Amino acid sequence: MMIEESKRNCYKFVMLFMIIEHFKDGDPKPIRERFIRDGRMMPDDVVYHGSWVDAQHTRCFQVMEAVTEDRLNAWTSCWDDLIDFEIIPVLSSQEYWSRFE
Repeated sequence: MMIEESKRNCYKFVMLFMIIEHFKDGDPKPIRERFIRDGRMMPDDVVYHGSWVDAQHTRCFQVMEAVTEDRLNAWTSCWDDLIDFEIIPVLSSQEYWSRFE
């Protein structure tokens, strides 16, 4: 869990998540069409860090940041007719290893 300073000098805890998207029917085309038409459709308080697609073009791996997993659910509900989601809370290596110091 990271601490982020907000605009009003208040601090909030944010979490990193590994999102694994499994394209329904292994077909990324409908996902691309919706993305081009509607964008990512994420709440303002969810931050996209990056994504990678597997060699078979059937899954996408994304790193996202949010205050809670519930905020991610607001985003996944816009896509769950085309994608099955795995949402995994993760720590950066630095954050994980610092716990042992």
